[in-house]
Amino acid sequence: MLATLARALWIFLPAYVSNMAPVIFGGGKPVDLGKRWLDGRPIFGSHKTIRGLVSAWIAGWITGLAIGAPEYGALAGVAASLGDLLGSFIKRRMGIPPGEKAPFLIDQLDFMLPAAAVAYAMLSVDIVEVLIAILITPVLHVLTNTIAYLLGLKPHPW
Repeated sequence: MLATLARALWIFLPAYVSNMAPVIFGGGKPVDLGKRWLDGRPIFGSHKTIRGLVSAWIAGWITGLAIGAPEYGALAGVAASLGDLLGSFIKRRMGIPPGEKAPFLIDQLDFMLPAAAVAYAMLSVDIVEVLIAILITPVLHVLTNTIAYLLGLKPHPW
């Protein structure tokens, strides 16, 4: 079981690192360029930036290089970023401001589900490894966000 957990963490490392990169390297011009959706709310919000998106993609690729799967790392990084954008889009439609908590594990799993689909399609990943990663991601998400908050990288511990 411990070996399966370790393999799941290893496989999804590009997605995890990709999701963390914008906290460190983000900022700047918003991806949605400040535009609003049909409901008058921001499309993604000011927290989703071009620099953050690019840093996430690069971080996924570099992490993929480190684990010996650069193509997978690049695609996992893109998938994680697109999932995160979708999560932000959903939060804005729900009227939740950027940086605030969302219900239903949206914040914890929005990036992971598309990355899991990429891993399942590209690698010989057992469905058990995918499920383990999905189950441990909320715990890891809370832990890393708390650390980022304590380091002054995030304004909230979520």
